[in-house]
Amino acid sequence: MPESKKIKCLVIDDELPAREILKKHISGVEALELCGTCSNAVEAISFLKDNRVDLLFLDIQMPHLLGTDFIRTLKNPPKIIFTTAFRKYAIEGFELDAVDYLLKPISFERFLKAVNKILQIDLQGNAAAPVPTENHSEATPPFLYFRANRKMVKVLFNDILYIEGLNDYIKIITTTKPIVTKHLLGSLEEMLPSTEFIRIHKSFIVAINKIESFNADSVEITKKEIPIGRLFKFNLNKILNSSAASQHLSSGVLQTLKKK
Repeated sequence: MPESKKIKCLVIDDELPAREILKKHISGVEALELCGTCSNAVEAISFLKDNRVDLLFLDIQMPHLLGTDFIRTLKNPPKIIFTTAFRKYAIEGFELDAVDYLLKPISFERFLKAVNKILQIDLQGNAAAPVPTENHSEATPPFLYFRANRKMVKVLFNDILYIEGLNDYIKIITTTKPIVTKHLLGSLEEMLPSTEFIRIHKSFIVAINKIESFNADSVEITKKEIPIGRLFKFNLNKILNSSAASQHLSSGVLQTLKKK
C-alpha cells in the first residue's frame, strides 16, 4: 500500500504492556501507520495539536481524564476504536460514534476485525482518509485483510468466489488461490456487502456474480457444486431476483432462476 494511503494511528493508554500489544498488532497490518503513543489524554491533546491522525486506539479508564471525556474535548475527533478492560463503558463508547470497542486482553484476530471495519469506512469515503495522489485517483477496490501463513493477506472482494466455514476457521476460495484463516463464518458474513455476497448454507457464503448455474439443491461456481441449505433457499431466491442481483448475474442464469 502506498505511504500516502496508510491510516495514521495514535495509541493512548496509561499501561505500557497495553501500548506494546497495540504497537505489535499495528505493525502487523500494512494499511496502518503508527504515528505515536501517549500514556494519558493530556499528552494526546498536545500530540494532536501538531499531528494529523486518522484513527485513535483509545483506552477509557485513564488518570486525569477518561478517554470518553477526552473525546468530548475534541472539535473534530478522528475515528475511534476504544480499548478497555471494562465492559461497562461499551454503551457510552458507541454513543460517541466509536467504530469498535475492544475488551482487553485484545487478540490479534479481534483487533483485525476492528481494523477491517475502518478500512471499509475509508473506502466508502466516510473517514478522514488521506487525499489520493494523481497516480492513485481511482477508487480503491474494496478488500479485507486476513492473517494466513504468518502474514497479512489482502483479499479483494472482486476476487472471492466463495467461502467455506470450517468450525473456527474459514477457507476463502479466490480467483488465484485458497486462503485458510482463523475466523468465524458468521462474523465474516456481517462484514461483506449483502448485495454482492449471500450465505446459502450454514457452511458456505458465495459471491452472487460468480454463480454460473444452479438447481434446487446447489449452485455451481467454477465447476464446484455448493449445496443450498433448506433454511437459506427462500432468501437466496429473493436476493437473486432482486434488482441488485440483476446487475451481477448473467441474463441466462437469472431467467433460469425465475422459472424456479
